[in-house]
Amino acid sequence: MIYKVFYQENATQVPVRENTKSLYVEAESEREVRAKLKDRAIMIEFVQLLEGTHLAYEQASEDYKVEQ
Repeated sequence: MIYKVFYQENATQVPVRENTKSLYVEAESEREVRAKLKDRAIMIEFVQLLEGTHLAYEQASEDYKVEQ
């Protein structure tokens, strides 16, 4: 399954919507996504499962790159 992760690069500052970035992770569950990203110095805001037409839409984006 593919998950889209919304995050802030600086985990010590208050989140600002304009600074939110996203990345795509392949995992079996949201818990696995969080475990894979645990060692990074980022603040995860939201983890969203992508399926169906939403996944197809994201795959059409030039920024779509899945991290294993």
